[in-house]
Amino acid sequence: MSDQVNKDERHKARQQKIKENVDKRIDDAQEERGVLIVITGNGKGKSTSGFGTVARCVGHGYKAGVIQFIKGTWDCGERNLLENAGVEFQVMNTGFTWETQNREADTAAAQKVWKEAKRMLADDTLHLVLLDEITYMVQYNYLDLDEVIEAIANRPQEQSVVLTGRGAHRRLTEMADTVSEVQPLKHAFDAGIKARKGVDW
Repeated sequence: MSDQVNKDERHKARQQKIKENVDKRIDDAQEERGVLIVITGNGKGKSTSGFGTVARCVGHGYKAGVIQFIKGTWDCGERNLLENAGVEFQVMNTGFTWETQNREADTAAAQKVWKEAKRMLADDTLHLVLLDEITYMVQYNYLDLDEVIEAIANRPQEQSVVLTGRGAHRRLTEMADTVSEVQPLKHAFDAGIKARKGVDW
């Protein structure tokens, strides 16, 4: 038997084992319900991932809602697209907290949009809710962590929720079904490259 035939047979055997493992995991995953996804870490792409999930949801014909904390004053390409696809956006609309530097106003703005978030989290017609940058609201005590956890825990069974932002609280990651941590290796901005419309925002 030639070396090439031996390599082919070994490759086939490895791939067959991988397939058997994947098939078993698929067979074992039979519970059907909405999931809680947390996308955290210091790297770029957390909100982008969240919006990609919203686009996927809408692409399958489901309804989704988006709550945007912090980044409300920038033109948002995802919002421009997804609102036209019927996605409801509720936006804190104060910009970054280091720009406002007004704790009282930021807290009031967070509380106002959080009321809309609670409404969405109780809406069984929404297949998915994105709470973009909510981790900061918890860190700064603009929102009560217990109240956030309660609203998420008591949502409709079929509804999925995506939370984004740096430094997700341990209690949020512990209750999540899926947690991804985005870590920075390089960032163009650190090299003095200006953020690019249609790519970075």
